[in-house]
Amino acid sequence: MAQKEMNSMTEEEILRDFKEQGMPAFRARQVYQWLHRGVHSFEQMTDQSKQTRGLLAEKYYISVATIEKKLISNYDNTIKYLFRFADGEMVESVLMQYRHGYTICISTQVGCKMGCTFCATGQGGFSRNLTPAEMLAQVQAAQQDAGVRISNIVLMGMGEPLDNYENVLRFLELVSSERGLNIGMRHISLSTCGVVDKIYDLADRKLQLTLSVSLHAPNDQIRSQTMPVNHKWGVDELLKACRYYSEVTHRRISFEYAMISGVNDSDACARELGRKLRGTLSHINLIPVNQVTGTGYHSASVERQQAFIRILEKNGLTATVRRTLGSDINASCGQLRRRQQEEVTGL
Repeated sequence: MAQKEMNSMTEEEILRDFKEQGMPAFRARQVYQWLHRGVHSFEQMTDQSKQTRGLLAEKYYISVATIEKKLISNYDNTIKYLFRFADGEMVESVLMQYRHGYTICISTQVGCKMGCTFCATGQGGFSRNLTPAEMLAQVQAAQQDAGVRISNIVLMGMGEPLDNYENVLRFLELVSSERGLNIGMRHISLSTCGVVDKIYDLADRKLQLTLSVSLHAPNDQIRSQTMPVNHKWGVDELLKACRYYSEVTHRRISFEYAMISGVNDSDACARELGRKLRGTLSHINLIPVNQVTGTGYHSASVERQQAFIRILEKNGLTATVRRTLGSDINASCGQLRRRQQEEVTGL
């Protein structure tokens, strides 16, 4: 019988397994708490007997994230991790310090299928989905390495979270568990490029997390050029789903907008975006686009960004330019993994 990935299991599932094996309920609770302290093996569970640890090792395994590379910013102490999993696949996570505490941006997939033209992750192709335990392991490994308590999580690293929907939902259940890391949903943000059917489902679950939508264009003509997902769900259909999310959850949506010089940064784009978002419960994050090799894209100037904001504000919207952290270590996801792949293959 195949081993189960134990740190992807809920406490109730472990309790049920232990009951079937004639093991007491308190053992299940102890093991669950060990898993959420980030242990790497059953041998570390020192309050379990040798016999119990041996039985667990036969039936289960623990997924861990091993640090392959680590970069620390000289500017703001942002830490970028390249984590390796048991099968050799690698993902990136970024640990950032703010006044309110530590936030980690984690990956949900190895690579990404969405193919956004300005994204380094998309250029690297897609390998597989991450399991709930592998998402959790990124948080645990960063906490242990940095010696800090992480209070906020952003699912905005490599991959499209809503394309790995069931595993992401399980991760959210695990990470918010009272006996686990106990990070509340209001301290978690999930970023999507616009998987509309899953946005509706997420809204109906009323999880109270913050939805962040990578919009990046005010209309289908521009968005379809840079984001293939727009061919399936256009801008108006996406914004309709976003309004539904806000109405059902009463949560403000964060719209991400990468400012690409000569592509989506004109006054006309700002006016159109203002008209379409007017009256929504939202905040617009303008992002200076990353200088990703091979895209030919350049970030809009500071003057252009400020002009864009002024037009949005005239439409009653709030917009800010996202603070750039870890700029000297390429803290946006996808670039470190890609460089590692190039070093290994010699390409």
